[in-house]
Amino acid sequence: MIVVTGATGRLGRFVIEGLLKKVPVNQVAVVARNPDKAGDWAARGIQVRQADYGHPDTWDGVFSQGDTVLLISSSEVGQRRKQHRTVVDAAKRAGVKLLAYTSILHADTSRMLLAGEHLDTEKAIRASGLPFVLLRHSWYLENYTEAAKRTLAQGVLRGCAKDGRVAPATRQDYADAAVAVLTGTGHEDQVYELAGDTGFTLAEYTAELSRQSGRTVTYQDLPPADFAAALQQAGLPKGYADVLANSDEGIARGDLNDTSRTLSRLIGRPTKTLAEELSAMLKQA
Repeated sequence: MIVVTGATGRLGRFVIEGLLKKVPVNQVAVVARNPDKAGDWAARGIQVRQADYGHPDTWDGVFSQGDTVLLISSSEVGQRRKQHRTVVDAAKRAGVKLLAYTSILHADTSRMLLAGEHLDTEKAIRASGLPFVLLRHSWYLENYTEAAKRTLAQGVLRGCAKDGRVAPATRQDYADAAVAVLTGTGHEDQVYELAGDTGFTLAEYTAELSRQSGRTVTYQDLPPADFAAALQQAGLPKGYADVLANSDEGIARGDLNDTSRTLSRLIGRPTKTLAEELSAMLKQA
């Protein structure tokens, strides 16, 4: 059985759709905090198992010996260490065959605030003694394309990434990589650094957005403290603003760039490009 946690989220849904193209429906199970959100999966014959990252007692019996598990990281920054450890412990008790985890690019060397929880989770997985696969993701390309219309309206993109390159990929790209690992062989104890084939600077992003839209958009690089303050003035909580500013600092250092093309090799095709995804986004009403 292939069991996917966090399956009702956006990445999880791409993973499940990909799995259903590869394996019989009775070989797929999803774990959801709210089973109602997985009602469409249940209607298609997928097992729905209820468990909550924040409640360890809900994980008893969720996994079985021999399961292949994908742990999609929690969205609750600051709570991930404890939440992920709950899932790792449950997988160890059950004796699963493989535990895959969606981590962050270069988790062992990145100085981004977000990397710490991911690295600690990786250490817990290694300490469990279970066969594992670490799927280390760069940014989602959607972080930029879904904000494109707002950026156009403002005429400026602010950040503190300097001329650092980021190599994001789409959720579909990352989901296809997870499906390849969950349905393939020979991935045990591998660490995959997953990123888009072609990176870009934020100035290059705004240049492409300007080219496709026919409207001028510029990139304004700010000191990190000023960028965090601007985000707070725009209504973001201080903690979230600080994380975003710190992440841009990570881009400046190269923490979210990778030129190995491991992702495209794993999925057997090129990753989606910024130009392609911007074009699709701008065509939407």
